[in-house]
Amino acid sequence: MNPTHAVSQRAEPARERLRRLNITLFLPLLVTVGALLVARDARTWWEALVLGAGVAAALVAFTRWAAGDVLRVALPCLIVTAAVWPFSVLVADSGAGFYGLSIVGSYVVPHLPRHRVAAAAGLIAYVAAVGASRLLVTGGDLSGVLIEYVIVPAGITAIFVGLMFPNRRFYGLIEELEAAREREAELAVIRERVRFAGDLHDIQGHTLHVVKLKIALAQRLVRGDAERAERELREVHALVSDTIAQTKELAYAQRRLNLSAELENAKNLFEAAGIRVRVERETEVDARAGELLGLVLRETTTNILRHAQAGQVRIDLSGSGIAIVNDGAPEAPLPALRGLAALRERVAAGGGELTVEQKDGRFLTAATFPHGGPDAAPHSVEGRPT
Repeated sequence: MNPTHAVSQRAEPARERLRRLNITLFLPLLVTVGALLVARDARTWWEALVLGAGVAAALVAFTRWAAGDVLRVALPCLIVTAAVWPFSVLVADSGAGFYGLSIVGSYVVPHLPRHRVAAAAGLIAYVAAVGASRLLVTGGDLSGVLIEYVIVPAGITAIFVGLMFPNRRFYGLIEELEAAREREAELAVIRERVRFAGDLHDIQGHTLHVVKLKIALAQRLVRGDAERAERELREVHALVSDTIAQTKELAYAQRRLNLSAELENAKNLFEAAGIRVRVERETEVDARAGELLGLVLRETTTNILRHAQAGQVRIDLSGSGIAIVNDGAPEAPLPALRGLAALRERVAAGGGELTVEQKDGRFLTAATFPHGGPDAAPHSVEGRPT
C-alpha cells in the first residue's frame, strides 16, 4: 500500500467542502430573493415566466460556480439574463430584472482567462445603458428613472463583481494550500524510503562485496586447500545468515516505531488528507504493548486512507489498548483486510483481542490487552500493511 497514493486518492479538496457550504448557505437565499422579485414585479404569467428564466439562469451559474466550472455554462446564462434585463425595463416596467445578470456576471467575469477588468466594465456599462433606455418609453420623473433603473442596478452589479475578484483569489489560495499539503505528505514518504534504502545499503552492500571476495577465494582453494576453502564457505554462510537477520531487524524496526511516533505519523497523514483528527491519550502504554498497538494504528491508518471516505477520525489510547473510530465507512460489505487479520492473530498471541466493527457508516478498530500488556514480546513482522 502506497500511503501517498492513498492520500491523493482519498483527500477531499477543501474546495469541495466550501462548495457544499456555499450551496447550503446561499442557494436558499438566492432562490428566495429571486422568487420575491418575480412575485412583486410580474403582472402576467408570461412576465413571470421571463423574469423567472433570469432567476433560473442565475441559480445555474451559481451552482456551477460552486462546482468550479462556471465557464461551461457562462454563455447561455449570460445570453438569457442579458435578454431578461431589457425585457424588464421596456416591457415589464421592473427595475429588478438586472438581478440575474448581476449574479451571472459576478461569477463569470472573474473567471475569464483574460480581459477581466474590461469585461467587468462592459457588464456594468450594459446594465446602466439598458436601464437608461427606460427614458425612451416613459415620461416620468428623470431622477426617479435614473435612480431605479441606472444607478441602483449598475451600482449593485459593480459591487457584486468587485467582491468576486478577491473571492476568486481566496479559492486559489485554498487550492495551493491543498496541493502543498499533498506534496508535504509525499515528501514525508519519500524521505522515509530514502532513509530505509540507505540503511539497507549499509547492511547489504558491504556483505555482498565480502561474499563475492570469499567465494572467489574458495574457488581458487577448492583443489589445493580444500580445508581452508570449506572454512571460507562456512564464513560466507554465517555472514549471509547474519545479514538476513539484520535485514529482518531493519524491516521490523521500520514497522515498529514507538507508539508516540506512530500517533504523530497517523495524525500528519490524516491532516494531509483533509481529515479531522482527535486524539485522547489517558496514560503511557507498556513498551511491548505499544509496539503491537503501533502496528494496529499504522494498519488502521492505511485502511482508512485506502477504503473509507472519512471526514473525521478519533483515536482513544488507554493503558490497556487503543480504539480508532472513523466515519465514511462504505455501506457495502467491507473488503478483505488481510493486514488486520494477521494482526488479530498477533494480538491474540500476546494475550489481547482485536475488534473490528462496521455500523451506521462508522468503522471501529480496537485492540485491548486486559492485563495491561502482551504475555510475550511481539514477533517480527514480514511484509507490509495491505
